[in-house]
Amino acid sequence: MSEFNPADPFAFFNQMMKPGSNPFLPPLSEEEIDRKIAECRTVEQWLSLQVGMLQMTVKTLEMQKAGLAAFKQSLDPKSSENP
Repeated sequence: MSEFNPADPFAFFNQMMKPGSNPFLPPLSEEEIDRKIAECRTVEQWLSLQVGMLQMTVKTLEMQKAGLAAFKQSLDPKSSENP
């Protein structure tokens, strides 16, 4: 890419829009694409596992909250009655 020219603020964009050049996607070989797909699938599996663990944590906390409420009610049934 050429040097920055303050007199031409659109030079960067003109360079980006040249046919055959895409600054956001460098040219990749088939092997590199396969490797990136495998990496993305690995990350997807890890994220799915983390979501499952988070859901299980939330359910466990909800069960603990319900158990604690039941325990408090058994100690003093009148304290749980709110107008």
